[in-house]
Amino acid sequence: MSGGFVEVADRVLVLREPLLAVNVTLVLGDGEALLVDTLSTAGQAVELAAAVRAVTGDPLTLVNTHHHFDHCFGNATLAVDPPRPVWAHELAAAALRDDPERLRREAYAELRADHPELADELADVTVLAPTHTVHTEATLDIGGRRVVLRHPGRGHTDADLVVQVPDADVLIVGDLVEQAGPPAFEDSYPLQWPDAVAELLRSATPATVVVPGHGEPVDTEFVRAQHAQLVELAWLIRAGHTGSAPPERVAADAPFPARPALIAARRGYAELDGTA
Repeated sequence: MSGGFVEVADRVLVLREPLLAVNVTLVLGDGEALLVDTLSTAGQAVELAAAVRAVTGDPLTLVNTHHHFDHCFGNATLAVDPPRPVWAHELAAAALRDDPERLRREAYAELRADHPELADELADVTVLAPTHTVHTEATLDIGGRRVVLRHPGRGHTDADLVVQVPDADVLIVGDLVEQAGPPAFEDSYPLQWPDAVAELLRSATPATVVVPGHGEPVDTEFVRAQHAQLVELAWLIRAGHTGSAPPERVAADAPFPARPALIAARRGYAELDGTA
């Protein structure tokens, strides 16, 4: 894995996986460390483990921001030998425990065109479900540092977790915020997503470092701008649904590129129809 961890705040370091620009965050305490997200495959996770060891040999606690493959399929490599706790929202844990084959199939379908080698690696991945779950909020002590895990509501998925490191003024937000590209709406709740982002912003300050799921760390102004786009999208979906407009019409007016906007419009219509 090219590059390594870069410190973005006091003893908070971020590594960006180059293929999909996925961020992994390492929070260092006294004699303990927290690793947020574990990448896509055993091969990636082995390289990630080496990058972690180059920074610290302290025992790890793991967190998955949600159950999509690129954020958690490295669990088995990083948390089995020796066994380490893995935290996630309760619905993410259930998906990883109860339906790993579906998650593998969806990941393969997403990757096979543009990243066939990575897609093939997923066939051999052991999917390890989290050992500890969060319903709304949990507080961890990571070597004397308080870290808060919070579910701000449905957004990118129904199981997103935000990881807050208060003493460093850092928010690790998974795919609730995206910098490397537009938000991904395949499993989303676009009518509720703006509220989830507003909730995470309530704990932010102007100086907060926000680590998105993919891309460069951003500030709260970036998050507020993306929140405004999500609000506009939700309004367009509601108006289009009320006026019986096709989802394609909503997508044409949306503040995101055509393909993700169309997916969002269809998901939003499903929310309004009670089928999402």
